Amino acid sequence: MENNVQNTIADVFNEIAQGLESGNFGSRPRVGVTLLGSEHGEEEVLRGAELAQANDPSIEVVAIGTLTDTKLETVAATDPEDGHNKMDEMLADGRLDAAVTMHYTFPIGVSTVGRSTTPGIGKAMFLANTTGTSDMERISAMVKNTISGIGVAKANGIENPTVGILNIDGAHQVEKALNKLKDKGYDINFTQSHRADGGVEMRGNDLLQGVPDIMVMDSLTGNIITKVMSSFLTGGSYESVGEGYGPGAGKGYDKIINIVSRASGANVIAGALSYAGRCVKGNLITRVNAEYKAAENAGLSEILDGLTAAPKKDESAEKVKEPAKKAVSEAILGIDILVLEDAVTELWKADIYATSGMGCTGPVVMVAPEDEDHAREVLKKADYL
Repeated sequence: MENNVQNTIADVFNEIAQGLESGNFGSRPRVGVTLLGSEHGEEEVLRGAELAQANDPSIEVVAIGTLTDTKLETVAATDPEDGHNKMDEMLADGRLDAAVTMHYTFPIGVSTVGRSTTPGIGKAMFLANTTGTSDMERISAMVKNTISGIGVAKANGIENPTVGILNIDGAHQVEKALNKLKDKGYDINFTQSHRADGGVEMRGNDLLQGVPDIMVMDSLTGNIITKVMSSFLTGGSYESVGEGYGPGAGKGYDKIINIVSRASGANVIAGALSYAGRCVKGNLITRVNAEYKAAENAGLSEILDGLTAAPKKDESAEKVKEPAKKAVSEAILGIDILVLEDAVTELWKADIYATSGMGCTGPVVMVAPEDEDHAREVLKKADYL
């Protein structure tokens, strides 16, 4: 008992001393980093770890690998697998609060929320998501990526983050699903594209400008964008900008493990360590679970079920005849490319001549000016808009 009291007192005085030195009072998150596996060698990762400790005294960095010539606390590991094992053990028994590593396998349902810096104006932006898989169905995964992204952003001090959806296949369906969640009470703060026609779907210009706090996409797209954003100055072999691929996030996931690439340089390693530390201090796990609970209260499960339900077979589809052709000059936006031809067929059923096309901002249905209002009514009723 006496020893426990003495240890507690010693810890308190140690924290006070560290606080006086750094200006940060309270317990510091212990964040581990595995050194082995980098394409640039252990020395580069260690340099990033030392840089993080020098720039961010609010965390305590622990280096896991073969190098010991450092002022940082070190843990011996012989190869990448051993490093992961040591990291997992230390996370499990509380010796680490979070970790940064390379090439980590997350369970299905968990994917990472990256944090990149835009090349033009240096604005930080969360990319939801960048590695892992939130759901086996792509559109459902992007809906979940949004929820995870909001939780991560809140854990990093942004209480009302803005959300935009990258204009890729499935973006319209994701927007519809998120609007259903919002209508039923889930709080989503959509932003608008900086392009003249606006909208929640973000163009490449918006990506480079960092228009939303959270840019939603599938994880494969996010992985590519992270690599491009982080190595645009280096020709691709060395990631020099940003904070890596982010922490794994998902309903019920109880670890804070941030991912970096084997091509990540010291600056990115340092940023990832600080990012992980902020996630600890911002109660990431609690925040993400709270977002999923709020979304579920707004009908998330039912909305996702609707996305994955097999479409009803229309026995009369083969009998739908093309209406009399006419000049079409009005473009109806907002229909996902995956159901574009189905939308045209729906209009044909209503005896409205329509064609499909692809405009600068995505897929369009073209109709005659005199048919536009009626066409929009038909498409809304059939849930294409």
